[in-house]
Amino acid sequence: MKQLTSYEGLHCANCGAAMQGDFCHECGQSIHSVLKPMHHMVEETVETVLHIDGRIVQTLPPLLLKPGFLTLEYFAGRRVPYIAPFRLMFVLCLLSFFVCHLAFDRFAKVVAENSTPTITVNGKHFSDANTPREVRELLQRQLDTLPHIDSYGLLSSAQLDRSAMSMRKKANRRLIELGAAPMSAASLATPAVPAVAASTGKTPGSQGHDALDDVLQQESRPVHLSWLPDVANARLTVLGQHLHKNVRDLKDGDPAARAEAKQRMINGVFGALPMTMFILIPVFAGLLKLFYVFRRRLYMEHLIVALHSHAFMFLALLLLALIGMLSAWLQPHAAWTAAPLGWLQTLLALWVPTYLLITQKRVYHQGWPMTVLKFWCIGWCYFWLLTFALMVAAALGMAH
Repeated sequence: MKQLTSYEGLHCANCGAAMQGDFCHECGQSIHSVLKPMHHMVEETVETVLHIDGRIVQTLPPLLLKPGFLTLEYFAGRRVPYIAPFRLMFVLCLLSFFVCHLAFDRFAKVVAENSTPTITVNGKHFSDANTPREVRELLQRQLDTLPHIDSYGLLSSAQLDRSAMSMRKKANRRLIELGAAPMSAASLATPAVPAVAASTGKTPGSQGHDALDDVLQQESRPVHLSWLPDVANARLTVLGQHLHKNVRDLKDGDPAARAEAKQRMINGVFGALPMTMFILIPVFAGLLKLFYVFRRRLYMEHLIVALHSHAFMFLALLLLALIGMLSAWLQPHAAWTAAPLGWLQTLLALWVPTYLLITQKRVYHQGWPMTVLKFWCIGWCYFWLLTFALMVAAALGMAH
């Protein structure tokens, strides 16, 4: 590589030691200058990327298909050909949750666009009404539910209007069957939600939520716990204010505010999940240490097992999300692909516990009965820890 510096000889420019290669054996500084033409920097960047890509090719297949292989290779000292455990887990964790976030947003959008709500009162339909008066009373009760549903932002205004129109058409058909005069066309075209809400000043059906309304009208009070430092109390106060605003916008805001609040909460949940999992990994390593205390292994060895196990689970989650998105994309064009892709997702989901069980057997070298027993106990404990962690992540997401 062409030198652009003015120094000559085989001595380190930093410490003056005699050079025996490209790097000084005393201070580690390179003999090459960092002042290089731009095309040299591009070459080094491409070389670095290709080197990482080469390690990915050698790391991902055994991570997915060979239980315990990467962990045993790491214990044996063969670490250079593979991506480091923490970096592997970190990248796959962020990537999997990012793809899951995209898949969830797309699924929610499709459901919102294609949903056709069917609203009844106590499971009673217009065909159950025996007199014109019962038909009109039942219609009014069903229309009274629409503003209450609208307050939660579950359906769009267009969907609610279509629901009201469908209800009135069904009521008219039943009135004709009973020999009564149908309602006028003008009443059929009148939107249900604004009229009912304006007549009461409140959303019908919300009387049972007066206590919640009173809470939402109050400002979030500062949190003060004597056994917590001021910084923690201040942080809890901010989270409480955010939660108060999100819930208030979700319940009483206009459609745009409700949609924004829901998106904030969803983004907050997916944003809190990676940090939650990072906290769970050392806890999982502690469980391995507890159940294999007589194997005389260092905690760091259990942590490597936990990192590789979670990296595999994140990779499986990523593949499941990608297969689901691919299936949804192919559904309108090639519906026959739904069945094989569904079977592939099922096999991948079943492979996850099988993989973890085989990994535990190969790494800790115990018999199958004891391995299965410890696998079940560790899995049971981890399930409840994961459930608690997801609840915390959900709470933090709602306060985003």
